[in-house]
Amino acid sequence: MSIFTKKGSEAVAAATAEKDTKGSAIVSFNGGTTLKVRVKSVEDTAEYYGYGIYNKVNTFVPKQPAERNAKGFITTNPTVWDQAANYYYGLAKETKERGDEKAAEELSKKGYLYKGKPRYLIGLGSLETGENIVVDLTAKQGKTVIAAMQKYAKKLDKVAFELSKTGSSTDTVVTLTPILDMDEDLTDAECVNFAKCGEKPFDFALFDDCLYLADETEQIKNLVVAGFDIGILGLTLGANTQSNATTPDASEPTGAPIEISDADLPF
Repeated sequence: MSIFTKKGSEAVAAATAEKDTKGSAIVSFNGGTTLKVRVKSVEDTAEYYGYGIYNKVNTFVPKQPAERNAKGFITTNPTVWDQAANYYYGLAKETKERGDEKAAEELSKKGYLYKGKPRYLIGLGSLETGENIVVDLTAKQGKTVIAAMQKYAKKLDKVAFELSKTGSSTDTVVTLTPILDMDEDLTDAECVNFAKCGEKPFDFALFDDCLYLADETEQIKNLVVAGFDIGILGLTLGANTQSNATTPDASEPTGAPIEISDADLPF
């Protein structure tokens, strides 16, 4: 098999042809950021379950995600990260039954770190560029923004918004506030882009390129990076990664058996 995919005239044609260089529409939205946007529709959102640990493993989505019911509980096909979460939740349940509430809560918190958590992608129009953009938010942040979008649903074609994130780490707060005096608070270019953003509906296909997909091998590597002993689940990492993990009972919902605060972790 040749290492060359094209030669001669074909190579010249490929080099001079128009390239589709459109990248991901997702934008950086760190603490201290404010974006001026147009909300095209309250429905320009998508929910997904992301995995990761802040400052250790960046958010990813399994290539073969677990099956979930309407309440978000896993019914079949748990990922290796779900199995790691269940390992700690199981220990927490046993520890609680032995009467050690404090230790049980700590174990349950460990399980929560590995658990898939709902997140929201929200599509907007950028007043800086006039193009579609996407922001990635935690469940708490996403629900706050969606509630604000719903509040002003009848005025979306007349009002621009500021989407802001303040704070850092686990103390971030996201707000969506209307710009009431657009003539005063928007530049001429931003006014032009506000109108431009309203010319077309949001393209939902843009969501497809916003998430990082990880296969099982990479998920196992991420468990190691996170500090989890993969041998507990019968997993190994080598030239040929093997997964011999025991699948949890599908009849039991994959949720924490102990009530703990659902910290708004920024991953």
